[in-house]
Amino acid sequence: MALDTRTDRRPSLAATLWGSSVGKKTVMAVSGLIMLLYLVVHMIGNLKIFFGAAEFNHYAHWLRVVGEPFMHEEWTLWLVRVVLLAAVVAHATSAYQLSRRDIRARPATYVHKKPRASYATRTMRWGGIILGLFLVWHLLDLTTGTVHAGFRPGHPYQNVVDTFSTWYGNVIYLVAMVALGLHVRHGFWSAAQSLGVGSRSRDRLLKTTANALALVLTVGFVSVPVAVMTGVVS
Repeated sequence: MALDTRTDRRPSLAATLWGSSVGKKTVMAVSGLIMLLYLVVHMIGNLKIFFGAAEFNHYAHWLRVVGEPFMHEEWTLWLVRVVLLAAVVAHATSAYQLSRRDIRARPATYVHKKPRASYATRTMRWGGIILGLFLVWHLLDLTTGTVHAGFRPGHPYQNVVDTFSTWYGNVIYLVAMVALGLHVRHGFWSAAQSLGVGSRSRDRLLKTTANALALVLTVGFVSVPVAVMTGVVS
């Protein structure tokens, strides 16, 4: 008679958390906050363009050598890229799976009558898609130069001015930044609720902070193409 040597393996804590809606919302919140922190730093760096080509190009060069001599050239930059990529993938995956889970959980009566999603839900969903497409275009435009006809490696200031000297470059960027502002506004609030920070006493402060972050980021990023269009930066 053979003995049954099989043992029931309990799923790991990480797998259990990821399998729950609460876990996915937590991953979505944390990854979103990581990207938000990067956006604030990125916006501040972009504003250096108002101090002239020399300062902006020096800043772009510094990004490649930050951490030297302990870190080799571009190691820190690539570390940041890897963290951001992981955050983007985790954010998008959890958002998609939560959306699918929500659809499956709807009552059968919704099969014939599709319910209207809330304004916030539609904004987050379509805003996320717009930002995902923009991210790909932005990298191909100003990082690799694949879709940038006049791209000049090692001349970030001129590349930025060149991009925002075209009508399509401005339209793509401005639409994406409006989507970003709305995404941050609703996303920050959702992240606070997912992480258990929200409460009646903090709701007003959280909403004010979300609105302020969205406004500052939108205005900060939009100011660069507007400055190029108006000749302030040339």
